[in-house]
Amino acid sequence: MVPPSPLDDSDKAAFAWARYKRLMRLMLLITLVVVALVLVYLYITDSALSIHFYIATGLGVGVAMMLTAALMGLVFLSSGTGHDESVTDLMDDSDNRQS
Repeated sequence: MVPPSPLDDSDKAAFAWARYKRLMRLMLLITLVVVALVLVYLYITDSALSIHFYIATGLGVGVAMMLTAALMGLVFLSSGTGHDESVTDLMDDSDNRQS
């Protein structure tokens, strides 16, 4: 039988998702600061760059950081709630093997 996930409880799930959203808001602020610092650095170096380079750099750095934050946040959510422990392998037949 598959054990229930702690995320099936609505109170625990609401707390976990609120923590995830708080993490994402913090990472959005950090990402905006990093993107701004990168763009300022590129502007100060007096390179003859087109506006398209600045746009691509800003989007690339921003999307990469937010994607990383979202995926790591989901790992923290899954691990922190005990959801990982509730997953079982129904195809595992190690109990039926003969030594």
